[in-house]
Amino acid sequence: MDDFAALKRYIEQVLKIQCGNYKEDYIKRRLLSRMRSTNTANYEEYLRYLKANQPELEILRKALTINVTEFFRDSDVYEILKKEVLPDLFKKRKRLRIWCAGCSTGEEPYSIAMILHDMMAADKELSAQIYATDIDKIVLAKAQEGIYSPKAMVKLSETQIHRNFTKLPDGNYQVKPHLKELIRFRPHDLMGGEPIARWLDLITCRNVTIYFTEKQKDDLARQFHSALVSDGYYIMGKTEYLGRQVENLFTPKHSVQKVFVKKE
Repeated sequence: MDDFAALKRYIEQVLKIQCGNYKEDYIKRRLLSRMRSTNTANYEEYLRYLKANQPELEILRKALTINVTEFFRDSDVYEILKKEVLPDLFKKRKRLRIWCAGCSTGEEPYSIAMILHDMMAADKELSAQIYATDIDKIVLAKAQEGIYSPKAMVKLSETQIHRNFTKLPDGNYQVKPHLKELIRFRPHDLMGGEPIARWLDLITCRNVTIYFTEKQKDDLARQFHSALVSDGYYIMGKTEYLGRQVENLFTPKHSVQKVFVKKE
């Protein structure tokens, strides 16, 4: 076994991150960044450092599972969600089931919950359940806590902040219970092969698969297809795409914003 393979094996055993499901260049770039920061010259040296320095494991885990998110990231997508996708789904059934896959620190599911709460306030017959999942239990704990800095609030209006957050004595903001009640946060490995639930109306998985291999992307698309109801929606990140092997599973609803509808 070469040094790179030995390092990957250790990562898989200790951090439970399956390196083989990610592009090799991506893994190497992240490792080289950590090697520069730790003044280690090669994979063998970095592996020794990793074994001898427990805090580096957590730093490496964060480096490999990048979590970049914000409230209402890519506002055009949320406009489509608010004006087209959710109204269309609510016309067909009064209770929706939504999976926010790769939810990171929670900004995306809370953003969806804000839209849903406003819709449900206008029509008491409507209800919804959001399953918000991530492989990273630490960011998931932050999402469940629902405490965000003032910087995280920049895209929210004063009305949205007042309605959905409580300002804390330290200047941070905490999500109010009416949003938390709509969301179930759970650990979940997208590469495990099983969806978090079945008969889902909407799946959002945005800016997650850009680091996956082509095979893993295709497998995930098939997994999502099987988990959706017949007219369910799948929303990807704007820079992501469906591979040729799976593009026949979905009909584009908004090509630029990567909003798709399940094909039977």
